Amino acid sequence: MARYQSYVICTSPRSGSTLLCSLLAATGLAGNPCSHFHDPSISEWLGYYDLKPTEHAGERDVLDAIFDAARAYGTGNTDIFGLRLQRHSFGFFVRQMDILYPDLTNDLARFQAAFGKTLFIQLSRANKLDQAISYVKASQTGLWHMAPDGTEIERLSEPQEPFYDAEAIARQLADLTAMDQQWEHWFANQSLDPLRVTYDELSADPTSVLARILDALGLDQETAEGMATPVAKLADATSRNWAERFLAEND
Repeated sequence: MARYQSYVICTSPRSGSTLLCSLLAATGLAGNPCSHFHDPSISEWLGYYDLKPTEHAGERDVLDAIFDAARAYGTGNTDIFGLRLQRHSFGFFVRQMDILYPDLTNDLARFQAAFGKTLFIQLSRANKLDQAISYVKASQTGLWHMAPDGTEIERLSEPQEPFYDAEAIARQLADLTAMDQQWEHWFANQSLDPLRVTYDELSADPTSVLARILDALGLDQETAEGMATPVAKLADATSRNWAERFLAEND
């Protein structure tokens, strides 16, 4: 029996969260963890679930409808709700929960009111330079995720050749470092000790990471055995060359 009613993957872009979410969803036990609140915009959230509130619907009524739809989608045919939260929209998200639950005094209480007993999972990437390069390269090429057989999973723009951009890499490096610091500050503020997972662990042995999370949730960890890896790495010689050049220029 599950120990939790929900889990939240607290992360930042290019940390391996798409792989982790795909693995968890594929178990058929752990809900459908997606970025149900990805954009900091109520209109975007409404669009995710094709919701059309009446003209006179109040703010809390609209948020109630959105959260109901997100819970249904993120739970699927299982008993547990999964959610991925990226740091860039986290502030907006918790402000909306404050509107929904104005009588509660902290974020953790609001999470539990919205989603039940929640396991928080921190997914981070130690090599921030590689993470920044991955983000910049994906932004340039338009290709964000690819299957092991080369099939494109997520493309956000027409194909473009990547080019070395030291300023963009430095800017993203600073942003990603700040995101990790902000997560740590929030965990401390809420007296939370999250289950910690790293990109390197997930990349090296996704089965073990998946089993560890399932076990923490009180789900059958043996379900992780034989699970295929649905997402391929996009790092290549270009990525390595950019890292070497950036380090040489910023020694």
